[in-house]
Amino acid sequence: MIKKVTEKDKEVFNKAAAHPLQSWEWGEFRKKAGNEVVRLGVFRGHKLTDAAQIMLHRVPFTNFKVATLIKGPKPTKEIIKELKKLGKEEKLIFIKLEPNFVIAIDSQKRALKETKRVSELLQKSQAVSGKTLFTPTSFWIDLTKDESEMLKNFSSKTRYNIHYAQRREVEVVEDNSNKAFEKYIELTRETVERQGFYAHSAHYHKLMWECLHIRLVKQGEKPIARLLTAIYKGEIITAWIVFVWHDFLYYPYGASSDKYKNVMANNLMLWEAIRYGKKLGLKTFDLWGREPGKGFTKFKEGYNPRVVEFLGTWDLPTSPFYWPYRVAEAIRWAVLRAKGKFTKPRF
Repeated sequence: MIKKVTEKDKEVFNKAAAHPLQSWEWGEFRKKAGNEVVRLGVFRGHKLTDAAQIMLHRVPFTNFKVATLIKGPKPTKEIIKELKKLGKEEKLIFIKLEPNFVIAIDSQKRALKETKRVSELLQKSQAVSGKTLFTPTSFWIDLTKDESEMLKNFSSKTRYNIHYAQRREVEVVEDNSNKAFEKYIELTRETVERQGFYAHSAHYHKLMWECLHIRLVKQGEKPIARLLTAIYKGEIITAWIVFVWHDFLYYPYGASSDKYKNVMANNLMLWEAIRYGKKLGLKTFDLWGREPGKGFTKFKEGYNPRVVEFLGTWDLPTSPFYWPYRVAEAIRWAVLRAKGKFTKPRF
């Protein structure tokens, strides 16, 4: 049975939520950011076994919406039926699905029959391949291994850079203070301007921190979001936000200064983040995405992570306007890319 859940189900919903983007707190953050949120619980008897948190986004100048179910449960007939029902109720053009369902690790296929079964189910439900939000592959680091064994398997360049930062007395600490968070915002702005990529706004990051850290601390609960900082000569030169969820550590956001870049603080930061996860007793560090050929992907590869492949991105149309919407979106992105050649990203 699948039904909508309420505040009283928060604790069991979070236990069933497989990813921090499916956490109750992430949903509250997205509400503050302007989205509608629908939470569905999959019940087996009286036990909530799977959590599905859907974000609704209004299409400007229309009465329609689109929805996303990111890092949610593996699709089933029951879940798809409920999503189609939701689509009619909420006037959704489609629902974008990116299940937190691993189909391969290091190119070794897992549960091949199950992967085929789920893919065929989606196809029979008229779902089609969609534009990705998350990369279909990510990097995982096994945090249960011995530190010396892990170091030994890093690339020689990565090991050298870690030791170099240590010799230069770069220090990595957890610092969740307001001052450190403001420095994180400042470094993110600097990084966006320097590298010229599009990022969420400062307002977005502040809302996220409020919901995933500050509010939880005030309630006497363990925060999901934590801030790690690399300090050199008394100055924060790198700041990363990490998420702690169940037995996983995640690295979604990071920023650094161009000043003192030669001390290799980023290399030490990732190593200390690994050690941080180990101290918390976590089992896996998810490096939040992988884009082959990109510089930061090469940086991550130096830590000998495993390549993990997910089911991918599927659009579940719930309106005859799906394909016209896809055409309009393609035109919109083409215009934005053209504009991007003449304007700099803002944070």
